[in-house]
Amino acid sequence: MFGKRNRTSSWYIESGLYLYFLGLSTINVTKALSFLHIVKRSHVAIWKWIQKYHSRKIISKRKKIDEYVIDEIILKVGSEYIWLWIAIEPENRQILALNISKERNMLIAERFISSLVQIHGKHPVSTDGGTWYPQACRFLNVDHHIHSSLEKSLIERERCSTLRTEQKVLTIIFHAS
Repeated sequence: MFGKRNRTSSWYIESGLYLYFLGLSTINVTKALSFLHIVKRSHVAIWKWIQKYHSRKIISKRKKIDEYVIDEIILKVGSEYIWLWIAIEPENRQILALNISKERNMLIAERFISSLVQIHGKHPVSTDGGTWYPQACRFLNVDHHIHSSLEKSLIERERCSTLRTEQKVLTIIFHAS
């Protein structure tokens, strides 16, 4: 009598929740998932996922952090240029934080590092030598050093692996608003 129900893969649900917690509405999450050819679901289904999973920790295993490796890259999204800031823990290559801004200066670097410290605690910061990082670290009383070539290659690999997806998501966000 009843048709077979299609279950949604946990990867699709995680993608939808990720987009929602980036700031998209449930309707825009639906459009993004459909646009990226991930899965077609209604905004009500997205809302039900949020109700079901929002209080659970997505990453349940907390790993030790020794330092933050931070870098930024400029992206063209539509006709605008924006900065994507990324922080990585170098041992397990975990992305700790992503942020977007329209400018690149000491105040934005300080806000980004401050949010990392609030979430993960105070740890040394390793950067590419941008002049805004030492000032921000001094203001926050956090140790700073310029990262080695190994750390630079690590962050470049992580950046490349997430860059395409992030740029698609940002394009959807900027065009949806």
